[in-house]
Amino acid sequence: MNREKQISGLAQLGFYINKFLEVKPENYNEVDEKFAALLRKSEIENSWFTQESQRFALKQWADLLTEENLNHWLSKYKPSHDSKKVGLILAGNIPMVGFHDVISVILSQHIALIKLSSKDRTILPFLLNKWQEFSEAELQYEFVEKLQDFDAVIATGSNNTARYLEYYFKDHLSIIRKNRTSIAVLKGDETPEEFQLLAEDIFRYYGLGCRNVTRLFIPQDFVIDGLFENFLNFKEIINHNKYANNYEYNRAIYLLNQERFWDNNFVMLKEDEALFSPLSVINFTRYKNIDEVKSFINENEENIQAIVAKPELGLDSIALGEAQNPDLETYADHVDTMQFLEVI
Repeated sequence: MNREKQISGLAQLGFYINKFLEVKPENYNEVDEKFAALLRKSEIENSWFTQESQRFALKQWADLLTEENLNHWLSKYKPSHDSKKVGLILAGNIPMVGFHDVISVILSQHIALIKLSSKDRTILPFLLNKWQEFSEAELQYEFVEKLQDFDAVIATGSNNTARYLEYYFKDHLSIIRKNRTSIAVLKGDETPEEFQLLAEDIFRYYGLGCRNVTRLFIPQDFVIDGLFENFLNFKEIINHNKYANNYEYNRAIYLLNQERFWDNNFVMLKEDEALFSPLSVINFTRYKNIDEVKSFINENEENIQAIVAKPELGLDSIALGEAQNPDLETYADHVDTMQFLEVI
């Protein structure tokens, strides 16, 4: 019964977020104004979290949080009858990136001990408070500065941080996540509209998420000029100071080293085998047959979060434009968080 109320409350939270996003500022009520003020504060604390980025993330979550979606997702998992304390060390690279972990723990009927990222401290407490208000049922969570007295942990960090976390939590049940990125594989017959969808996969959140495409595979005879033409919807990205700094720095390095690259004044394409690329740069390689791509994917599976491609290429892929629209059953690092929470 408690879980049913929590689901109902979470769906109401989704409805509230959608209504908030539709309301014009001049029509805000007191709660709306508080929410809007928190979004402004969040951007001040972390300039990557622009109003557009935060509102995009909120919209994605609001559309997911329906009773139908939540019940379908949870139907495959049994709630715990023995609540455990689960420590959550959240990332802060994109807005609300840790929200899935939080709702997973709470809906599993465990107690979430939440260590917020210093880059994303503002919005999550407000949303959990609203969820509690809508639920009329207890949500078991606590914000902490240091994890103590816990039974399991879910932590996200860089590859360097992950090594430390794996050692620190070696005596606990854990999910430790590392750096990942995403790739796109072009067939060569994509339309301008599909290239524009690909731009969404690349540029949303300034390229900071693990689901952002940083590496392209293109056919041997593909002419890359068409890509730039269809990326122009994101040309304003260069007006963001931090992004521009990255762009200018990487461009200067390439020029200094006399490296070959393609440039359209807000992003660079570079022929490079590396999976990860610097911010403002997209690495690409040409392939003769799709088996070359499949071999690369197999060799780098633990570093790839999502593959964007047309279904006819025969890859385990998602459609162009869908990288930033994961559903509730899409888990970071492909580790089923809910299954983990069932057995702790």
